[in-house]
Amino acid sequence: MSTSDFRLLVKNARQVVCVCSEGQSFLLKHQTQNLAVMENASLVIGHDGLVKAVGGAKEIDERFHGSSFESVLDVSGLCVIPGLVDAHTHPVWAGDRVHEFSMKLAGASYMEVHGAGGGIHFTVEATRRACESSLQEALMSRLTRMLRAGTTLVECKSGYGLDTHTELAMLRAITHARHTHPVAISATYCGAHAVPRGKTQEEALRDVLEEQLPRLQECVSRGEVCVDNIDVFCEKGVFELDASRKILTAGRRMGLNINFHGDELHPMKAAEMGAELGALAISHLEEVSDEGIAAMATAKTAAVLLPTTAYILRLKQPRARDMLDAGVIVALGSDFNPNAYCCSMPLVMHLACVNMHLSLNEALAAATINAAYALGCSHTHGSLEPGKQGDLLVINSPRWEHLIDRCYV
Repeated sequence: MSTSDFRLLVKNARQVVCVCSEGQSFLLKHQTQNLAVMENASLVIGHDGLVKAVGGAKEIDERFHGSSFESVLDVSGLCVIPGLVDAHTHPVWAGDRVHEFSMKLAGASYMEVHGAGGGIHFTVEATRRACESSLQEALMSRLTRMLRAGTTLVECKSGYGLDTHTELAMLRAITHARHTHPVAISATYCGAHAVPRGKTQEEALRDVLEEQLPRLQECVSRGEVCVDNIDVFCEKGVFELDASRKILTAGRRMGLNINFHGDELHPMKAAEMGAELGALAISHLEEVSDEGIAAMATAKTAAVLLPTTAYILRLKQPRARDMLDAGVIVALGSDFNPNAYCCSMPLVMHLACVNMHLSLNEALAAATINAAYALGCSHTHGSLEPGKQGDLLVINSPRWEHLIDRCYV
């Protein structure tokens, strides 16, 4: 065997947490009870960045006896897990909304802050004024912070432009990062994040359908931007059910995955609509109905739950246990944005366990294979299996559970 075939040998781990071992695209509640965990194990990564083998340390030593590696990492006594996946972020924006924190502490609701000139519109104004290079620089810095906290695949939304020019600038920044940053990116167009000031919902809808999406299609065709998903803030007083349906359907016709905000502040029947449209994922779901949960389970639409949002806005927690019990694919995201500034998926998992009552196994699955599924990437990310991306974390601990228990970052 050629001595140049392998990039990395990670050997003698106390535990290698593969998460999956049979090529599953996602894990449901009962499947998370027995995550694929190997004791005293090693793994091999090739020059293409893919996992070539994972198994017992003795087995790997014998199988690759005589082979050489660019690097050998002895992790005796430590744990190895897949790179974490953040299934919902808003990482491209300018400005600062720290002044809103005191408003929230005083009891102001999300919509009250919004109505006082804060929230999304405050960030939109700053983002529209920013140059594209500054948006790129800020995004790269934020992705690096996520990487340091263990995230190796992240969903990145636009949505703080609300006009064609700025939305495309945000998507170009995301595309630039996709080609230059080590974190893998799933890009989402979210031009329907809010109704712009001075426009009605009907006018904003026409702008998205008749101006923004056609221009986006042109830019994608020319290779200027890469986009995977379409999002809309389906909410009372923002884009209501019929408008959201039109936007998501238009995106689906463009070949984009449906992955949107639903049932966050008011029960909108967004989950039912998303399941009907074949949505890959729906985020938030604090106000989801029993019927919506059942529809998502049937449609295999992932629920992307965001513990930091309920925490910072003092909302009721999403019904994670009801979703798991009903057979919904539960994933996690940080909702990183100016309102919920969290780069750490270990902290997100910790909050999910404490506030949403996920088990440790459920939280890890939700932040790896299930989050990858929500982004259409579970065939390449989310577990340590031969043929998949060799993104991994080494935890300075004898048990993987310490990542969540102690919020390692």
